[in-house]
Amino acid sequence: MKKLVFLLTLVLLISLAAGCSKDNVDEIKIGINYELSGGVASYGQSSVDGIMLAIDEINAAGGIDGKKIVPVEYDNKSEPSEAVILANRLISQDKVLAILGPATSGAFKSEVAVAEKERIPVISGSATADDVTVDENGNVKKYAFRICFADSFQGSAMAEFAFNKLGAKTAVIIKDTSSDYAKGLAENFTATFTANGGTIVGEEAYVAKDTDFNAIITKISALDFDVIYIPGYYEEAGLIIKQARALGIDAPILGADGFDSPLLTDLAGASALNDVYFTNHYSSLDKDPKVVDFIESFKAKYGKEPDAFNALGYDLGMFLADGLKRSEKLDRESLKKALEETVNFEGVTGTISVDENHNAVKSIIVIGLENGEQATAEKSS
Repeated sequence: MKKLVFLLTLVLLISLAAGCSKDNVDEIKIGINYELSGGVASYGQSSVDGIMLAIDEINAAGGIDGKKIVPVEYDNKSEPSEAVILANRLISQDKVLAILGPATSGAFKSEVAVAEKERIPVISGSATADDVTVDENGNVKKYAFRICFADSFQGSAMAEFAFNKLGAKTAVIIKDTSSDYAKGLAENFTATFTANGGTIVGEEAYVAKDTDFNAIITKISALDFDVIYIPGYYEEAGLIIKQARALGIDAPILGADGFDSPLLTDLAGASALNDVYFTNHYSSLDKDPKVVDFIESFKAKYGKEPDAFNALGYDLGMFLADGLKRSEKLDRESLKKALEETVNFEGVTGTISVDENHNAVKSIIVIGLENGEQATAEKSS
């Protein structure tokens, strides 16, 4: 009887040990919660294309300790409320280990509230709002991560570029007042530009989905300024640029990573996209071997040149895999700890370390356009 009890106890201990190891997991289910339709679908679709390329490469190389990553993909339709519904579904029904996305700050912040409650890591490749990973009191949101830089860095970097590289002393801002993204960029651009000695001579507002900007452009045309800063998304920015050039405004136009979409050229027209500069995470002009290899792999799979959101999506998938490989166990808490300990992860969009607020410490690129094509790319830290 004692021998039987001993054997049963031994079997139980072995079973418990197996339950705590990576070997007890047959596959690794990861949620994909992205904007695949709706207003900012270009960002979501590009991000997911990059993620899927990364997952394909990871699985082809043997997965994570022999276990394949299985993506569970949903379309949040560019709606923050839908992103919340899908996050809950991914957690409660699909039982995913982590969630990638959404792409935009508003949708990602809505999902983070769910993640904090359910204690599941969520990671965005492109949610740049300053309050994505910290609350109003500056406390870190424990389960939220991002691999992009924040708007405070992006807005300040463009102000430095305008003042020091373009010699701009006066600026006009045209911003989307319905967007936290736009408001954060404008605030930080203004703070840095004026601290350097520049002056904001005018500030005009619009809201998402507006299409006629002639009244705004006519108003600013009466002002004396060196540059225009448009902290917004390609949908409206493309039309603003087109209408500004049509009304004879030839001053440099500045923006942020929201400009990075093939649709910007469709909306503005290539001839309007001269002397246009925007901050970004990646440039196809970069000759780093890692970037060159990524471009070749992406073109082989999709038959087109990758954009920055493709690159961020790819890095997001690889960043997750890096964390999974370093996790003590394949559970949410172990993955969270591994992500927090990330140092010098070599990505296509730069070398990434995660700081105490779960933000990526990395460099930024200012891209210059000529006839809608990338002509210059200047990197700064």
